[in-house]
Amino acid sequence: MSDDLFAAAAETAKLTRAPLAARLRPRSIDDVVGQTHLVGPGRPLRRLVESDRLTSALLWGPPGTGKTTLALAVAGTTDRAFEQMSAVTAGVKDVRETIERARQRLGERGQGTILFLDEIHRFSKAQQDALLPAVEDGTLTLIGATTENPFFEVNAPLRSRSTLFRLEPLEPADIEVLIRRGLEAEGAVADEDAVRLLVDRSGGDGRQVLTSLEVACALSDYTRVQLEHVEAALGTSALRYGRDDHYDVVSAFIKSMRGSDPDAAVYWLARMLEAGEDARFIARRMVIFASEDVGLADGRSLEIAVAAASAVEHVGLPEAQLNLAHAVIHLATAPKSNRAALAIWNARAAIGDGALGEVPAHLRDAHYQGAAALGHGDGYRYPHDHDAGWVEQQYLPDGLVERRWYDPSDHGDERAVAERMARRMNPPTTERPE
Repeated sequence: MSDDLFAAAAETAKLTRAPLAARLRPRSIDDVVGQTHLVGPGRPLRRLVESDRLTSALLWGPPGTGKTTLALAVAGTTDRAFEQMSAVTAGVKDVRETIERARQRLGERGQGTILFLDEIHRFSKAQQDALLPAVEDGTLTLIGATTENPFFEVNAPLRSRSTLFRLEPLEPADIEVLIRRGLEAEGAVADEDAVRLLVDRSGGDGRQVLTSLEVACALSDYTRVQLEHVEAALGTSALRYGRDDHYDVVSAFIKSMRGSDPDAAVYWLARMLEAGEDARFIARRMVIFASEDVGLADGRSLEIAVAAASAVEHVGLPEAQLNLAHAVIHLATAPKSNRAALAIWNARAAIGDGALGEVPAHLRDAHYQGAAALGHGDGYRYPHDHDAGWVEQQYLPDGLVERRWYDPSDHGDERAVAERMARRMNPPTTERPE
């Protein structure tokens, strides 16, 4: 009896001294903030948890998005035993001991076991293999959490036996809910501009914002959290960055790249990052810019912009700032052409104005039975049958054959495109000797 009392007292003391993020861990799935695509009404993870039919799962998402939170919410909802382990400190011996305890529960009481393995990507192949038999025969249900792409970091056999759930960065409204809960737990209140700064700088990371809030509350002596307390907790000054600033700054960013000024473009990039702008939004704008303003004048620009966007997803901030700066400087210094953008804009406008026509017979699908009798494909000239890989042929509908929507510039690589098109439109008159 005394041992139980001491254990209860130790647990109470631990919770009292635990970080705010740990104290606010949900006790059931109803307490989870965010990730509504997984835990909202009728959504897949909620349905599996509520019916206690959750099979092994992998929770994949950036830091602070609620992977541990979801696992603990499952623990509070299920009748199964729950064990928690970190791949940072655990080894094969710990795995085998956990599996043995799970077998005993299943054999003695018919009770299943859920093992939550944090940082599963840190387990070696041998350590992951040690889990496989118990997962396969249902001895335990594995919930693995990882910030890394499980298609690269988790063994294929283990991954194939698990349902993958992708967690997204928390939305600003979700972050604000966490802040309100944190203030209540700390017995403090906060000015709205202080709350807004915490939301803006969160980067969708719930754990980070609660850690900063905890420091800000301590600086305020657990009374009223003001902007200066949050600035001190974040180690940075607040930047004015409201709705109008968002649009004005991104406009300046785009126009600086379009104007081929790399210093200004990097400055506006830094301004957005310092203000807590969503890096994915910045990357999307760069991908658009690569085709709209650079186009075929530098074909690699789109590849570099897409690579930067991918880096934001796989690396995340702050490291991805390097990838963004790399791409921004390339886009700003690249030769510019908007002719690809004009081509699709003008073509769509022409179609909207009625520039329609039938598909020429020789271009129609001739693969189905009866197509040949309709004349489909008749007269089509296959370009690869010709030495030049090109043959003069009508591709536009009758009545539109003289229309041109793509008019290449003489900037950068697009000059070579223009020259190739000119050669094809004006082929040499002399024929190759027999």
